Amino acid sequence: MSALDRPQPNPGVMDIAAYVPGRESAPGVAKIWKLSSNETPLGPSPAAIEAVHAAASHLEVYPDGSATRLREAIAEVHGLNPANILCSNGSDELLGLLAQTYMGPGDEGIFTEHGFLVYRIQTLAAGATPVVVKEKDERADIDAILAAVTERTRLVFLANPNNPTGTYLPFEEVRRLQAGLPKKVLLVLDAAYAEYVRRNDYESGIELVSSSQNVVMTRTFSKIYGLAALRIGWMYAPAHVIDAINRVRGPFNVNAMAIEAGVQAIRDRAHVEKAIAHNEKWLPWLTDEFTKLGLRVTPSISNFLLVHFPENGGKSAEAADAFLTSRGFILRRVTGYGFPNALRMTVGTEEANHGVVAALTEFLKG
Repeated sequence: MSALDRPQPNPGVMDIAAYVPGRESAPGVAKIWKLSSNETPLGPSPAAIEAVHAAASHLEVYPDGSATRLREAIAEVHGLNPANILCSNGSDELLGLLAQTYMGPGDEGIFTEHGFLVYRIQTLAAGATPVVVKEKDERADIDAILAAVTERTRLVFLANPNNPTGTYLPFEEVRRLQAGLPKKVLLVLDAAYAEYVRRNDYESGIELVSSSQNVVMTRTFSKIYGLAALRIGWMYAPAHVIDAINRVRGPFNVNAMAIEAGVQAIRDRAHVEKAIAHNEKWLPWLTDEFTKLGLRVTPSISNFLLVHFPENGGKSAEAADAFLTSRGFILRRVTGYGFPNALRMTVGTEEANHGVVAALTEFLKG
């Protein structure tokens, strides 16, 4: 039987390179420090854990299909109208729903060369054409994005801060991008790491969504809130976008334990501030230590760093990754993001951070 004599995926699907998550194990190594997925080293709020235990006693009951309590908690913390909030099974689900709802064959979706890999995946899955725009100094280039817009452009994806670089665009630049886009083009601001940012010229997108009809902002509970295992994302968007996405999402796309844990996590401001303080201490420390070792670090405002290795001399990112893994430190190779000679490291515990610096010191002197 030939391949043509069986069901065929939609156009674009087989062009997708499947997303590969950060590794979790190192066979033969006694102790592991996983620093490959930008998870918080502080874990979730104790109140969120208690909420999961309580919700687990009623697993026979469907969750609230509108995630009302969670939307109201998000709205309370951020000063938003809950009617303009939609919750999801991770923000990845929202990226897929937006692509599915607003793009199809013949359309184009724009993202930058070092942008989140899911943008390409969801654009292709919708049957649309990915348009990749060059960055400038590992940072999104607004003029290049606007120059790439055509009559076929339907979505522009912008991670701010970006993953894996950790760089960001000031709010005025994002505003300039929105002002330059045709009104029919939807600007998707992926602000997964917004809670970590401490810059006066940064804005996650809330203000722009509130004043526009073609901007949405996506957020996640997987990073600073430490709820990656529960898969919670949310979107702040104009009413017409909320209405459209509600028509295509799954009816119970956020589970009951996730809803209750999310409510407690977002209201535990002390735990969030503790996570911010930890990151504020160790992000610059790691940057300085790696720089002292002669490694280039892309300036980051998130909870991770992109560390670049020498182009020659045998001290490549691949060799460093193998060396670190043998000692239990699992970082992220980012070849798929256009950085074949760099590793991305999540800010970890004090023990993990010191351990990686010591191991790299040994590696580079060897």
